[in-house]
Amino acid sequence: MPRPTGRVLTLLELLQSGGTRTVAELADRLGVEGRTVRRYVDQLIDLDVPVQSVRGRYGGYRLAPGYRLPPLMLSDDEALAVLLGLVAGRRAGLTTAQHTASETAAAKIRRVLPKHMAHRLETLLESLAFTEQPGGFDTPDAEVLLTIADAVRHRRPVSIRYTDGDGRRSERTLHTYGIVAHAGRWYVTGKDARIGEDRTFRLDRIADARTLPGSFEAPVGAGPAQRVVSGFATAEYRHEVTLRIHGTVEQIRARLPASVASLEEHEPVAGEDRATERWLRVELRAERLDWLPPVLASLDRPFVIERPDELRDLITALADRLASYARQPDSEEPMS
Repeated sequence: MPRPTGRVLTLLELLQSGGTRTVAELADRLGVEGRTVRRYVDQLIDLDVPVQSVRGRYGGYRLAPGYRLPPLMLSDDEALAVLLGLVAGRRAGLTTAQHTASETAAAKIRRVLPKHMAHRLETLLESLAFTEQPGGFDTPDAEVLLTIADAVRHRRPVSIRYTDGDGRRSERTLHTYGIVAHAGRWYVTGKDARIGEDRTFRLDRIADARTLPGSFEAPVGAGPAQRVVSGFATAEYRHEVTLRIHGTVEQIRARLPASVASLEEHEPVAGEDRATERWLRVELRAERLDWLPPVLASLDRPFVIERPDELRDLITALADRLASYARQPDSEEPMS
């Protein structure tokens, strides 16, 4: 529930939007009674905000003409950076559940831009194209995001109500290590106090979060981002895949990043130089295997499949298809 101070600031924002607002309208927007609205108005007047009372059938409250809050001074470059950040964040899905917040913030900045800067900005946005479609991600609640951020900073436990991908609801106590933005989503990683193991949760699936008394020690070792991507690579999926690939870490990571696969060095044969390409063990989990043969082919490195046998069959089938395409004369249409 919003605090009175928050409602007073909301009242000021409503009055700043212009025109006369009736007591009934303000009470409805603030979720309070009419007498509470009058008390909030008195608080604004005590702060030297010139709120005028308008009598009559269509009366209510309005701000005195010409009143403005002290301005937020931004240079042209700063204003452009903020607006482009809002556009990029909205497209990437890294916004809060208040979908219109970034749009209204951008509109407020645009309204106060000098004409020459506003024109140049519009020209840029009209000329700007993106190679990817806007993200259609579910976004977290702003209050949940800020509560968890506070818990991370002060190393305090937090209680969350979570709904997993199968719709199962649970209540958990989490020792939060950090918040991570990855592939257009917000995640929080930490230790689930009940089971004593590290877990990663999508923030948009958290319905409520509240900090608890106490504190905990931050873990040493991998940071929050590394913990999240490693968690993706070891998540419980249908297939467990183990490979040995001959190459460098950089070559393998170019096609199998840390969020997809875990990588550990395979014991080299006698006399093998560790500074050159060598056999590395790769482990990953996947719900489906059909995407993996093209990825391994694109690596163009020797590999050995330890498991599962189904992957061998899929790679053999891909190799046969590619060979049949390559043998076809130019005059023939490719077989479907």
